[in-house]
Amino acid sequence: MELHWQDVLIRPLITEKNTRIMELGQYMFEVHPAANKTIIKEAVERTFNVKVRKVNTMNVRGKVRRRVRRRGGPTIVGQEPKRKKAIVSLEPGYTIDLFSQL
Repeated sequence: MELHWQDVLIRPLITEKNTRIMELGQYMFEVHPAANKTIIKEAVERTFNVKVRKVNTMNVRGKVRRRVRRRGGPTIVGQEPKRKKAIVSLEPGYTIDLFSQL
């Protein structure tokens, strides 16, 4: 399957930890599960007009969630979908303003 650079970035991940690493020039994105580091780098550079130094990726397993129904009903078991995250480090002097684009 040929993956186009416009289909790679799903959404930026904004958490407390991610806002701390933004000060270091690193940004975290949820990416397409089939994306590799080269195509993630190209997607970030073209989308935000910045220069990427390094890309780290991680695959996150989906968690199993259980919900117990009242009055002796059956337990409902579900699985969250798995996903892939990428931490993108930028060259010094470049920044991405994610909060203005929300």
